[in-house]
Amino acid sequence: MNIDDMILVSIDDHVVEPLDMFDGHVPKKWTDLAPKVVADENGIDRWVYRDRPTGVAGLNAVVTWPAEEWGRDPAGYAEMRPAVYDVHDRVRDMDVNGVFASMCFPTFTGFSAGHLSRGGQDEITVAMISAYNDWHIEDWAGAYPGRFIPIGILPMWDPALAVAEIERLAARGCHSVTMPELPHIDGLPSYHDLDYWAPVFQALSDHETVMNLHIGQGFGVLRLAQDAPIDNLMVLAPSISLIAAQDLLWGPAFRTYPKLKIALSEGGVGWIPFFLDRSDRHYTNQRWLRRDFGGKLPSEVFREHVLACYVTDKTALKFRHDIGIDNIAWECDYPHSDSIWPDAPEFVLEELRAAGADDADIHKITWENATRHFNWDPFAHIPKEQATVGALRAKATDVDTSTRSRKEYAAAYAQRAS
Repeated sequence: MNIDDMILVSIDDHVVEPLDMFDGHVPKKWTDLAPKVVADENGIDRWVYRDRPTGVAGLNAVVTWPAEEWGRDPAGYAEMRPAVYDVHDRVRDMDVNGVFASMCFPTFTGFSAGHLSRGGQDEITVAMISAYNDWHIEDWAGAYPGRFIPIGILPMWDPALAVAEIERLAARGCHSVTMPELPHIDGLPSYHDLDYWAPVFQALSDHETVMNLHIGQGFGVLRLAQDAPIDNLMVLAPSISLIAAQDLLWGPAFRTYPKLKIALSEGGVGWIPFFLDRSDRHYTNQRWLRRDFGGKLPSEVFREHVLACYVTDKTALKFRHDIGIDNIAWECDYPHSDSIWPDAPEFVLEELRAAGADDADIHKITWENATRHFNWDPFAHIPKEQATVGALRAKATDVDTSTRSRKEYAAAYAQRAS
């Protein structure tokens, strides 16, 4: 594999929503209620929806900051690299990193619209969720056709409303939504409860829409020591994906809805060999429970439904065929603290080579599995020869990738504003 011939599709990146994202997307009667950014008494930019503020944590936007400036303290827009929130700069940063296509999860809304939902579970919030989705499809993904896989958010408090939005998104060409890993953490029925979730699972199946479960919403299931450092949460975060997979595999979801497709976002793949071995052993050994997987092993059912993605998992990649070579995809996680930029191609290729991957396996993991799982044609708008690392980087030789402090970005932001 020549590094310039690689194709990279990242199915887990993030966008910090731009200040004007709701402009033109909210019904006129509710424009005054649309979320907006307000600087608080300390000068910190905060999104406010119906008097409920939320900040943008610094770890969401660390790209190019010196490491000593990383932290969970809120970041202002002036302090961020513009590509964090500006789609035109984002594509340039994708080019210099050799990343052809990206799926960008939301930030202030919550991965599963949690922040908006807490502002009111009513028709106004439904309108704000739809406005977010329209902005994402039209202004973010639509600005550069072929460079983004769009992903929507849903009103999770009412299955009928969620189904309606799934159908509306599918009609607009968006077949990917983000949902809670563990809905019972937020007071919703768990995924074991088909009385609640059946219409949603059916709609996802009917419209070939992927259910993306990004780590974060389910952190509450980890009852860590109150005096534990933040390291505990960050290191153990992938265990949430395991718990979510358990609910879907051992509950009725996968067995009842054979076309339901799941993507486990940012949970890594290292836990999967143990989980599948444990599941198959449990199924074949604990016969008194009389579980029915339709004549298949749990591991086989898992592989029919799930795509898992990783930033770096050097040991687990050696067991890629035990995991399922068709069930692994790479992610960049731009612009978060785990992201690999601007040398993702070098990092990814070195790790895959060290694991003994051949060219066929590399292509599966870096782009083929993702585009197949999301039923997304990667070359509908851009020819394959223009999607390679070499072709993208050739367009971005002038992109500045140097380290810059928050103060330096703020000074440049002020200069642009003047």
